[in-house]
Formats: sequence, structure tokens, C-alpha cells
Amino acid sequence: MPLYDCMLLLKPHVRKESVVELVSRVGKHVYRRNGVITDLKSHGTVQLGYGIKKLDGRYYQGQMMQMTMMTPPSFNSELHYLNKEDRLLRWLLVKHRDIKFGGEFLSEDDGRSDLRMMRSSIYDMNSEDEDDDDEEAYDIEYQEQKKDV
Repeated sequence: MPLYDCMLLLKPHVRKESVVELVSRVGKHVYRRNGVITDLKSHGTVQLGYGIKKLDGRYYQGQMMQMTMMTPPSFNSELHYLNKEDRLLRWLLVKHRDIKFGGEFLSEDDGRSDLRMMRSSIYDMNSEDEDDDDEEAYDIEYQEQKKDV
């Protein structure tokens, strides 16, 4: 079974008991489909980049919850009942992909050669930057403007 993250953005005034009830309802749904919740995180109240308009007003804050779970692939279509949930501003289900991190990435030969190339280009002190000329020209113009004032 693939691993999914279910992100829940709830209205800021929703009480903890109500949040627990909603999360347990989703958890029971996962369990009924022979799934497992592997992690549950609360990110607290977050400021939103834009207001989300609902029937009872526009919201600029929300409570963020993250549920990590292993469920069958058909589970995504079974979460449609969350659309009718008035406590939620938004919800999103994201599938984890086979991404390599840290030591797993470095253990492969192609990863090492890529890192060596990046390291050599970053720390290469013999290469001359073309931007130096622009910086010097800017400094000269700035000093001339400063003299005029």
C-alpha cells in the first residue's frame, strides 16, 4: 500500500474536541479499508497567504493538521465526504513518491559524480566572475552621485 499525507486546514475557531472527532472519523475510515495511520501532526494555527471565502465569512488563518497513512490507492475517491465538512477550509491528499534522501542518494555512483561537479564549481577559486565588472561600475557611479550631493 502506498504512503499518503492528508493535509487538513480547519477553521481557526474549531475546538480541539471537534478536531479530534474529525481526525478519528478519517482514521476509522482508513482502518475500515485495511489502512494504517503512521503519523499525526498538528502544525497549529497558520497564517494564510490569501483569504479563503466560506459561507460564514473569509478566513485568513487556519489550523493545520497532517495525517500520514498507508491506504489502498482507491482511498482518494472515498474522501469526498470531506468536501461537505463545514469545519474544514481545505483538504489535500498527497501521495509519497520514491524519493531518495541523504545517504541513499550518496550511495549511488551517479549521485556522487553530480555532487563532485557541484562542489568543484562552487569552490573553484580560479574562475573569474563576469559580474565583478558590473559591481565595480556600480561602485564608481555610486561614489560620483555621492560627491554631487
